[in-house]
Amino acid sequence: MSKSMNNSITMSDPPVANALFNNTKLAWIWLIVRVYLGYEWITAALHKLESAAWMQGGSALKGYWVNAVAVPDAPAKPVITYDWYRSFLQFLLDHNSYVWFAKLVAVGELLVGIALILGIFVGIAAFFGGLMNFNYMLAGTTSTNPMLFLLAVLLMLAWKTAGYWGLDRFALRWLGTPWKPGDIFHKKTESPQS
Repeated sequence: MSKSMNNSITMSDPPVANALFNNTKLAWIWLIVRVYLGYEWITAALHKLESAAWMQGGSALKGYWVNAVAVPDAPAKPVITYDWYRSFLQFLLDHNSYVWFAKLVAVGELLVGIALILGIFVGIAAFFGGLMNFNYMLAGTTSTNPMLFLLAVLLMLAWKTAGYWGLDRFALRWLGTPWKPGDIFHKKTESPQS
């Protein structure tokens, strides 16, 4: 911990967090996690993309939502624990959103998987993958979702080094971040000679 000129306190990361999330020497760990998670997303997406129940009308997603929002008779526990989430899915059902949402899920899973395997915008891809996992868990589907969600959170924390052995190594340098623009935004324009 150190004090800067304006008396604010700056906290430093613990050594293990610094090594895992800031050191490119351990980027190979994130390469393994990324490729595994990306493979899982692509595998999940491919069967949806090849299915008419997902890509033509969304009947597969409609069935899932209908089963998820149905509250079984007592004493059985509802599939969805949170009433607000059940209401949200019911709203989507009432407005036939499954027609376009099924395509969004399938294509979204594919794009997240491709981005993770290529190592491009890893933090953003992991966020959207984790968001999908979180929604599946809210809807009552556990399966592999808790583990995939945990891996997505770890990749979000390691966003600076997770794509080092991937396209982020170049893209982050070139594009930068919202708070620190990259090389493309710092090109010097040549002034005309007189």
